[in-house]
Amino acid sequence: MSDKNKKITPEEANLQKIISHAKEYGFVFPSSEIYDGLQAVYDYGQNGVELKNNLKQVWWKAMTMLNDNVVGIDAAIFMHPTTWKASGHVDSFNDPMVDNKDSKKRYRVDHLVEAKAYQYEEQGFPDKAVAVVSSMNQMLEKEDFEGLRQLLIDEKIVCQISGTSNWTEVRQFNLMFSTQMGSVAEESDKIYLRPETAQGIFVNFQNVQQTGRMKIPFGIAQIGKAFRNEIVARQFIFRMREFEQMEMQFFCRPGTEMEWYNFWKEKRRNFLLAIGLPAEKLRFHDHEKLAHYANAALDIEFEFPFGFKELEGIHSRSDFDLKQHQEHSKKKQQYFDEEVEDKEKQRYIPYVVETSIGADRLFLAVLSNAYTEEVKINAKGEEAKRILLKLHPAIAPVKVAVFPLIRKDGLPEKAKEVFELLRYDINTVYEERGAIGKNYTRMDLIGTPFCVTIDHQTLEDQTVTLRYRDTAEQIRIPISELHAKIAYEVSLKRVWEKM
Repeated sequence: MSDKNKKITPEEANLQKIISHAKEYGFVFPSSEIYDGLQAVYDYGQNGVELKNNLKQVWWKAMTMLNDNVVGIDAAIFMHPTTWKASGHVDSFNDPMVDNKDSKKRYRVDHLVEAKAYQYEEQGFPDKAVAVVSSMNQMLEKEDFEGLRQLLIDEKIVCQISGTSNWTEVRQFNLMFSTQMGSVAEESDKIYLRPETAQGIFVNFQNVQQTGRMKIPFGIAQIGKAFRNEIVARQFIFRMREFEQMEMQFFCRPGTEMEWYNFWKEKRRNFLLAIGLPAEKLRFHDHEKLAHYANAALDIEFEFPFGFKELEGIHSRSDFDLKQHQEHSKKKQQYFDEEVEDKEKQRYIPYVVETSIGADRLFLAVLSNAYTEEVKINAKGEEAKRILLKLHPAIAPVKVAVFPLIRKDGLPEKAKEVFELLRYDINTVYEERGAIGKNYTRMDLIGTPFCVTIDHQTLEDQTVTLRYRDTAEQIRIPISELHAKIAYEVSLKRVWEKM
């Protein structure tokens, strides 16, 4: 079946609406679009970069300001190549891939099988969904690549382009980007773009602990870019080749890791609720198959337009990473714990609990949740469609817009005074072109929570009209009270109050 004749599901239609909205209103653009783009790489536009920066800021401050024992770092993207040998990425950071012989398109096997399982669930066959994923997991564990290929054929899993199940053999594909460091190509060393940010924290464990005089338990947080050569990148910014991670590694005494695992599990869910994601769209998913270094792992899943998918991971990583770096670097990664009574156990390698969320996935979750279509009855008694982004005021790209009702009678001058009053502390825009109704609509479309209109009454009594985005309610408020009211409504304190 060709793409042209393929039926679009309601879920795909909803995602397409969000993608179109994101581009039309300056949130996300395809990268290098004038050259027909680059697959699975995106640029954030003028409103998108504000929203993403606000999400990073609220995460960073929640981690480092609201927790007395969490500090931050910013590690380099380029790291010594032995880092990735120690972490296991050089030898085992692979995904099983398969090509369709007719379309020449390459797929990740687990993505194909998971899509089939989702199809079974949609058709009302949950047992079949569980069975097919279980079969895949068993084969992956045994590295039974021939069995995986046969599973694709038996389940009648076909290529989206050709519509056939004419598959090649399944083979492993390393996901790390490599490059050369050195002035002369022949003498340069092979290094990697980091596939995760966690290792930058682990190799700096001793630096942070000693210079910060940190006592166990404590955490190190980081926001940074990571790169994976995803062959099948899909679902807009959900899975990209260049993405941004927000991670925290929490170092604790061996034997206490499950206590902290459960602590961070609940704390991270509460954070997501506090920034406006609804409880019914969040769920915990415990991992049945654990990575070799983990003794517990779960995902906080969010219901994206294409179903429940991983948003944030909580992992109890044991002491694997620090042990590996100690072995490969020949430098001790131990902590001396004066509070342990048994002197033989005072020096140990800490266990680690990790929280890891993708800034881009969080962006998509927030954007898709905020996208709202309403049908209201207008003043003429007719049905009118209204589209708005119901973003939490603290993370909205623009917090407040200031408009003069008309462009004469001294209203623009007064409006600019109000704009100057707000702009230095609150992200504010000024607009005097266009009808006031259209200005309100434009602000609704980018999620601006407040609009301030200056009219003739303002000149008489120094009050303005304050409009609320979600309800379209309008109230009169003195200019002298305006800054304090809006500053509180859009402050991070409003997020903290809900955590």
